[in-house]
Amino acid sequence: MSYQAKFRVWRGDDGDGELVDYTIEVNEGEVVLDIIHRLQATQAPDLAVRWNCKAGKCGSCSAEINGMPRLLCMTRMSTFTEDETITVTPVRTFPVIRDLVTDVSFNYEKAREIPSFDPGDTKPGEFRMMQQDVERSQEFRKCIECFLCNNVCHVIRDHEENKPEFAGPRFLMRIAELEMHPADAADRRRIAQDDHGLGFCNITKCCTEVCPEHIKITDNALIPMKERVAGQRYDPLVWLGSKLGIVRKGQDTPSA
Repeated sequence: MSYQAKFRVWRGDDGDGELVDYTIEVNEGEVVLDIIHRLQATQAPDLAVRWNCKAGKCGSCSAEINGMPRLLCMTRMSTFTEDETITVTPVRTFPVIRDLVTDVSFNYEKAREIPSFDPGDTKPGEFRMMQQDVERSQEFRKCIECFLCNNVCHVIRDHEENKPEFAGPRFLMRIAELEMHPADAADRRRIAQDDHGLGFCNITKCCTEVCPEHIKITDNALIPMKERVAGQRYDPLVWLGSKLGIVRKGQDTPSA
């Protein structure tokens, strides 16, 4: 069963643009990316859109559908009514290159700033991990780097000036993953707070709400990191331990 749907799609570049109206055929079982491809084939051959796998695993086709950050390939047309106008725009936090394609290089720059896994003096084959330590960070490794969490985070979505100091939920989650690894010798708490702006996050959970992999970014990564930072800097027992010379590997001595 097919019907005619009304679409409004952003057309333009970083200088100027507008929403253009289209009426296009929709067939049963299709997703929004199918319709965008049909628009390219029949009405707008120069429409630019980034996509790759069409299976919800590459994270390439991030966009905003009726104002909600989503993957085009995972948004079924059956979730909309037949008389509803569907608006498709590029993700708002990153600069538009053309039409639905944005420049997400901010994210790759932030990724390069995070120090890699540091095993310290541990040599290959010497370290053993408990299963619970493996499971704790396994959830974070499901990330497909669609960057919808960074797009929806108001710290940079509404405040461009924060980008130099704030890595965004995706990479704070990466830092949390490394911090929770028992063999990592680096002090990720200081890195998260001082270098990547963990203090900017006010745990609204908007990043968790848009994650297509259903990773509990706020509850399992950001809040635990905030707790670890607070414990390191303000816990009186940690302070006393530092005075007695009991300092965990990789932990800075708190100031008096």
